[in-house]
Amino acid sequence: MKKAIFKKFIQIILVVLVLSSSIFYIASSSALLKNSKNDMRYTLKAMDEVLDYSADVKAEIAKMKTTLNDNQSRFTIIRMDGSVIADTGDVPVELLDNHKEREEIKEAKSAGVGTSRRYSHTLKENMLYVAVRSSRADYILRMAIPYTGMKEYLMLLLPAVWLSFLVALLYSAFSADSFAESITRPLKEISQEMRKVNGDYTDLSFETYQYPEINIIADTTTKMSKNVKDYLTQIELEKQIRQEFFSNVSHELKTPITSVQGYAELLESGIIQDEDQKIDFLRRIKKEASNMNSLINDILMISRLETKEAEVLKSDVRLSILVEDIIDSIKPLAATREVLVHTDCKPICIYANGQQMKELIGNLITNAVKYNKPGGEVWVTVTEEDRNLLIKVKDDGVGIPKESLGRIFERFYRVDKGRSKKQGGTGLGLSIVKHIVNFYHGTISVHSVLDIGTEFVVKIPL
Repeated sequence: MKKAIFKKFIQIILVVLVLSSSIFYIASSSALLKNSKNDMRYTLKAMDEVLDYSADVKAEIAKMKTTLNDNQSRFTIIRMDGSVIADTGDVPVELLDNHKEREEIKEAKSAGVGTSRRYSHTLKENMLYVAVRSSRADYILRMAIPYTGMKEYLMLLLPAVWLSFLVALLYSAFSADSFAESITRPLKEISQEMRKVNGDYTDLSFETYQYPEINIIADTTTKMSKNVKDYLTQIELEKQIRQEFFSNVSHELKTPITSVQGYAELLESGIIQDEDQKIDFLRRIKKEASNMNSLINDILMISRLETKEAEVLKSDVRLSILVEDIIDSIKPLAATREVLVHTDCKPICIYANGQQMKELIGNLITNAVKYNKPGGEVWVTVTEEDRNLLIKVKDDGVGIPKESLGRIFERFYRVDKGRSKKQGGTGLGLSIVKHIVNFYHGTISVHSVLDIGTEFVVKIPL
């Protein structure tokens, strides 16, 4: 890359030098031509003032011939009809062509001053012609000089041009090398820093470089490294959650299966003769089977919500009626826990699946009752805010430790495993709530203080 930058830089400098030299040559030639024309025009006007047109003009011009020839100039006086009456050249006047069609003559007749450049067949060289109409007689005065423009100065200027080219090229080469190094060095440093990563995606450290574009590369590389690190951490966390999930599922299913198997074996052995005890065992088997069925149903619900494969039948759900049904169903639990439930439900209707809404609100209220203190209270509020369904479930129960707030929506996560086991349930309630809220593109937040209480706030777009 450094060589490519160096070569490109030198190419640009060469092009610039050639262009600037060409422009300088053209501008100098133009300025030289303009100055030459002005000088010749002033000379002609001066001669027009000193010539005595009433005398022998041809004789007066002959007197100037030596001076003009020494200056490599040619002076001609022409009548308005184009015929030459006097000329300082070597050709006799009588042999000269009529000049009325000459460009400078025609221009001088019409505008007072005329100029032209052309090859003179008489003098066998390129000439510059300037003609001026006399202000004192009906004549046109013309002056001609050999003119090659800047070519005659080119050989004189060539050494200086080559020297300036060489100095400019050497300086450009040095600057190009320095510039290329200033670009490639930061890129090499970024590359070397990235090689240090070697799969562990530790925090990268880069200097602040002089080019903002390279700083953008460094910042982007740092962000990419951080994103990859966060992604790997997330994968590791999800792997851990999956392992915990399978372990918890196995444990949650193994316990009731063991109980069912134990009770069934006792009944099968015939050891139990007491009919009341047999009925109690059968009741326990039925309860454990019901718990397993609830657990499997909850797992299947979470799976369908995650993959969004569930065919959800939606309808208009009147939330006030739904909340009343939920409160009625948990009255026995609330009475056992000595918990009072308050409701404030506005007449809101949402287009959703009724069973999912029942699971969402029911799990929140049930948890608020379960994990409350004797004599505690629960407040359930359902209202509308900014075109969102707003559900608040607040209690003054035991609260949730700060370190557990980030994990309470994980499957089978229990803040106090011993207490949670006594309360019953599958351990999937809040995970189901979270998945239902996500299914309806809503949000859920929780605020809790130990021994003060907990509040869940759910927002779902209406």
